[in-house]
Amino acid sequence: MVWIISMDAKSSFCDATVPNMLQTPPYSELWYQRRVRGSLQKVMLSNAISVLRSWQPPENWLKFITFECHTAGEPLRIILSGSPEFTTKSILQKRKELKETWDSKRKLLMREPRGHTDMYGAIITGPTSPDSDFGVLFMHNEGYSTMCGHGIIALVTVVLNIGIFPTTKSTLKIDAPAGQISASARRDPVSSKVESVTFYNVPSFCFLGDKTLQVPGVGPIRFDIGFGGAFYAYVDVRQNPILNLELIPKYWSQIINKAQLIKTTIINSINLKHPLEKDLEFLYGVIFVGDAVHIDESNKKDNEIYLKNVCVFADGQIDRSPCGTGVSGLIALEKHKGRITVGQRLVVESIINTIFKVEIARLDKIGEFEAVVPRVEGSAFITGRSEFWVDPDDPLSQGFLL
Repeated sequence: MVWIISMDAKSSFCDATVPNMLQTPPYSELWYQRRVRGSLQKVMLSNAISVLRSWQPPENWLKFITFECHTAGEPLRIILSGSPEFTTKSILQKRKELKETWDSKRKLLMREPRGHTDMYGAIITGPTSPDSDFGVLFMHNEGYSTMCGHGIIALVTVVLNIGIFPTTKSTLKIDAPAGQISASARRDPVSSKVESVTFYNVPSFCFLGDKTLQVPGVGPIRFDIGFGGAFYAYVDVRQNPILNLELIPKYWSQIINKAQLIKTTIINSINLKHPLEKDLEFLYGVIFVGDAVHIDESNKKDNEIYLKNVCVFADGQIDRSPCGTGVSGLIALEKHKGRITVGQRLVVESIINTIFKVEIARLDKIGEFEAVVPRVEGSAFITGRSEFWVDPDDPLSQGFLL
């Protein structure tokens, strides 16, 4: 038998029908509170959850659906709905169009309260090269990058694991602003699940080697500049003891502050030139390099070199992964300095001790620069699917950064 008791009717019901029910065990007031009132609260909670699950925002609210994943700890938010209809053709033109027409949407999806300072995003586009499978545009807290290695690894993992392409297909060609990227997946032989992705990056080269600048608030800093899909300044902490940095999370804020000071000084002092694309001529970030500390050297192979790096890019954003474009520029620098050859591999550790492996696929030349084509390997994982809304009356609809 089920009794439905109104909270307001409790007293009269008990007094009229069973006057001693609430005074004698087991029907005490405590029993009533725990059982009857608790049951009502569960019903109300269940109804509330049901309403929350089915509620839809008004028609005038913006709506975005995204797919969430990470590569070696670095997030990637793939924007599935709400992206623009492009009117331009080339991938660099699409990047420019996105900057000019869609930047408010980037801000609200990358920044708080829907994102955070270190969020990274991607929009999949149609291919712009005849033999490409699709194109991609990358974004972050400050704007739009020209290439993203962890993003390529994540995208390939997602589109293959969810079945956009048949299980017999494991190699994809992707148009990125820095150039066409070829990526291949290593699949589990039984489940066909992607276990890792290897991509061939654009030709990477040393732009400037062994330069020293006086950095205000820091002192004299030795650095190199390399290109691996974007330009980075590489600062070896072993050669710059004045930094007093360890490449671990404890030094998080110091790493960011000193990277930003170094970046500003270089931007104000050095003009970057790319041999093919003027749109690539900007310093994307600063990468601190040091000794690997958490890789098990007992399993080290003779052809492997272990390093650690921490990439600070955009507006003080720290890459949780070793950074795919960053390790590409790094291996180009190591080759330029004669510290690595074809057939050897760099195993690079991130600030959270995740790793990428990079090796020289072949030698190349781009303009006046001797270059290498890096082959980078890493693993990515799907973390969820999200739906975001924007109330037109929300004063923080553009997001914010702290």
